[in-house]
Amino acid sequence: MASLERLAWRSDSHYFAIIGVSTDDDADRAKGLLKKVNATISQFIDSGLRMESMLGATRLPLTVLIDGNGKVLEKIYGAQQWDSPDALRLIDETFHGHAASSPGRRL
Repeated sequence: MASLERLAWRSDSHYFAIIGVSTDDDADRAKGLLKKVNATISQFIDSGLRMESMLGATRLPLTVLIDGNGKVLEKIYGAQQWDSPDALRLIDETFHGHAASSPGRRL
């Protein structure tokens, strides 16, 4: 989550938004953790797992890149360093259409 925070604060991140989704059963505990780590990105507590089901998450963590029309462009499973050069390249290529995408691509 720390790399998502750093990514959100980059000056070149103006063409996308980052929204965290927590699937914790205990919403208060999840909110407490977010407060403890000073999370600044928007968060959604998915205690009913509706978002997880809608996105077709087969395992966690899952990061989903979605365009402005709601189309899923990429699904990336596993923990990632989202402010690394490889991740920044993936994000840029995905949102700017420079790469042929196939959901589930790994960094």
